[in-house]
Amino acid sequence: MCGIAGYAAFDPGQPLDTAAVMPMLSCIRHRGPDDEGVFATPGVVLGHRRLSVIDLEHGHQPLYGRSPSTVIVINGEVYNYRDLAAELRATGSRFKTASDSEVVAHAYDAWGPDFLDRLDGMFALALWDGERRRLVLARDRMGEKPLFYTACNGLLIFGSELKAIRAHPDVDADIDPVALSQYLALEYVPAPRTILKGVHKLEPGQALILENGGLHTWHYWRLKPRVETLPYPEAAAELRTRLERSVTSRLVSDVPIGVFLSGGIDSSTVAALAARERQIDTFCVGFEDPSFDESAHARRVAEHIGSRHHERILTPEEMPDLVPKLAGILDEPLGDASIIPTALLSRFARESITVALGGDGGDELFAGYPMHQAQRIARYMRGVPAPLHTAARAAARRLPVRHTNFSTGFKVLTFLRGSKAPAPLNHALWMSSFDGTRQLGLLGPRVLEQLGGLDPFAPIMDVWRQSDGAPLLARATHLDALTYLPNDVLTKVDRASMHVALEVRAPFLARDIVELAFSVPDSFRMRGLTGKRMLRDAVKDLLPPHILERPKKGFGIPVARWLAGPLRPMMEDLLGSSGVGEGLFEPRYVRNMLDEHLAGSADHRKPLWTLLVFEIWRRETKALSAMRPKV
Repeated sequence: MCGIAGYAAFDPGQPLDTAAVMPMLSCIRHRGPDDEGVFATPGVVLGHRRLSVIDLEHGHQPLYGRSPSTVIVINGEVYNYRDLAAELRATGSRFKTASDSEVVAHAYDAWGPDFLDRLDGMFALALWDGERRRLVLARDRMGEKPLFYTACNGLLIFGSELKAIRAHPDVDADIDPVALSQYLALEYVPAPRTILKGVHKLEPGQALILENGGLHTWHYWRLKPRVETLPYPEAAAELRTRLERSVTSRLVSDVPIGVFLSGGIDSSTVAALAARERQIDTFCVGFEDPSFDESAHARRVAEHIGSRHHERILTPEEMPDLVPKLAGILDEPLGDASIIPTALLSRFARESITVALGGDGGDELFAGYPMHQAQRIARYMRGVPAPLHTAARAAARRLPVRHTNFSTGFKVLTFLRGSKAPAPLNHALWMSSFDGTRQLGLLGPRVLEQLGGLDPFAPIMDVWRQSDGAPLLARATHLDALTYLPNDVLTKVDRASMHVALEVRAPFLARDIVELAFSVPDSFRMRGLTGKRMLRDAVKDLLPPHILERPKKGFGIPVARWLAGPLRPMMEDLLGSSGVGEGLFEPRYVRNMLDEHLAGSADHRKPLWTLLVFEIWRRETKALSAMRPKV
């Protein structure tokens, strides 16, 4: 696992100053503290920061292909590199290292741009084909590893994080009002946008070529639901086989490796399969608030599989120290509060290991989220007369405000907010902090004028149309796999783990598992209102019954309580002043939300946290920009 950064000229013969890449690499040193490498030739500069995981002695990057003019820098791991290496040796390749990265460069020389479809892994790469004067950028199928880029002043500038892009002297990007609106609605900025104008994310499964002065992007792989006729028992058995194979391939490492264990079915499955291969260490973060704490379940799983278990409790007193560090960790606003325990878990695990396996992806593939259950219930709610629905919402607002995890009032109000809307708008509303109507009150007039009435949920609708004709649950999980998973979950894990130079691998996101999950009927995913039917049956011999039967808990934190407690001074300082957002937001609207939450008359945990994270990021970014030398 590493970090990459660089730039290329649209004029391939243009000499470039290599000095500009050094501050870019310095910004992402946390991703690769072990080594640094730079390749430069007229037209391109490639930079690399290395976290040594495979071939510790010889894996220095950049690396070269079969042709000495093929140069690569890559962030991530390619799990099938040994099979590819054997195939390439048969066609004449000779390798100087045992690194998976060198195999990828040789694969390009053998198969051209089609090499991407041969890779099984998580990666973001930049490859220079010197013979053709061609730069190739690419990102893995599910979006586990990030890659950002922008075109300005005759250059294509790219990097693993926005920090690296901003560090290039030619980049001076402002906040994108459309991206801000989408962040407020979705709690993340969906690809291909970023929070900065003119800076883009490469999408999952997408590649970019700069050649002959022009840019060309294409998707080398797209996930599409399809229903096949495999009987249920065979499908469950096949899932088990593919999970075993995926976990085994992701245990390959030349450094210490462990497993994140929450006590839920996904991480417990990964830990149980890993424990069959070797003695493993498992890591868990818990909370003092029992409504959020899962540590007892993780402990019982660890005892069941015989792992060496490590546990850490996150206390409210730590929050005022942890939250201000979010801007440095996240790089871009992300309203998912579970970044806090994820960051703490990563830091805790990094004391013992360099690589961790996690359970990410299980909910998106096999319908494990509460909104998947809500989709089924909502079908019946659409027949409820509007006056009765309005009365139900009014009654729900009178329920006592409680700050526990998914309190009754919070769940009922959240469900009713989207229950009358058609899919996928209901799906988005259940997750949203600020829908379009609420943004009319929140956003300042300058921002609203620039938006011109654009729908912040438009990216959700665009992805929804890609699954037209598929069953409802398949469409909902497909939507999550293409939006929420890469833009929220995987972003959170990547930033939190790589901030402390920890590599996290997701066995559920192996290509053959993903494709199997989206080839089965809805009944294989959910029985009644219980999700993950096929997964539960596939691993029922591995885990204790109480783990298999547990409902989804989620890796949340007591945001509502902590905003009114240890985080209150920070929230008052950042959100309570008339200068909040410096014109982006209406201060009175924000102050009213803050007062209602503190008085206990409403639970505004999601919107307040979303605003708090943005304001922390905005102020930090503004401060860094002010310190940067002017070009």
